[in-house]
Amino acid sequence: MSQPQRRVAVFGGVYNNHLSLQAVLEDAQRQGADEIYCLGDIGGFGPHPDLSVAMLRDAGIPTMQGNYDQSIGLGLDDCQCGYTDPRDNHFAQISYNYTLAKTSDDHRRWLRDLPPNFRLEMGGQRILMAHGSPRRINEFLWASTTPEPFIKRLLDENQADLLLVTHTGIQWHRPLDNDPGRGLVNVGAIGRPANDGRTGVWYAMLTETGQADNPVDVELRCVEYDHQKLAAQMRQEDLPEEFVETILTGWWTTCLEIMPAKERAGGRF
Repeated sequence: MSQPQRRVAVFGGVYNNHLSLQAVLEDAQRQGADEIYCLGDIGGFGPHPDLSVAMLRDAGIPTMQGNYDQSIGLGLDDCQCGYTDPRDNHFAQISYNYTLAKTSDDHRRWLRDLPPNFRLEMGGQRILMAHGSPRRINEFLWASTTPEPFIKRLLDENQADLLLVTHTGIQWHRPLDNDPGRGLVNVGAIGRPANDGRTGVWYAMLTETGQADNPVDVELRCVEYDHQKLAAQMRQEDLPEEFVETILTGWWTTCLEIMPAKERAGGRF
């Protein structure tokens, strides 16, 4: 009798979206996930931050510390998001101030003590999970500006075969040309859409294949949730209408200037 395939679900960028978090957890369970990991940034953008933190804690989901979680946990002045544009920083500060004010002291202590990364082994492959990158918590790794030699160097320097990150909010997967079992996966974000005109959100499902040349299959999954309900909650909390528009349309209206030209050209703005 063959052994059952091990499946691991990985998501990041919850951004206070408790409704999409619930939908992703349910989808991962339906898909037969044996383990589920969160790569951080629980807060920001959406409403009612305590709901998402409580859901992760109650479900016992291993969760790492993103830049947002570190800032909220330590009570810093901003989210350490890594933006340089004044407009992007303006909206980031609104989001951060709201999340900081609405996160309970107990949850802030929990966020403060989260680990910076996770390691596990699947199919003989060494998997490293980080928030932005193993080098920096808020490093942006975009598909268009992250060359293969750099990915290989990150893997080699960190003794990993597969690197999983989030932070940018847009999902992508690049296997190495000459070694497809190794590579980098940006699992995307489940807190807001991927600037593609779709209202669903994205996460990654890893599956052991038993194949020597590609021992771990990577599937990027899109999950729908009640985005209309979330938009209504955001308006009730007086969050910026720009944020609400993104949830309703699937197009980013903020955090645009940090995007490389190719990724931004795929959006509406």
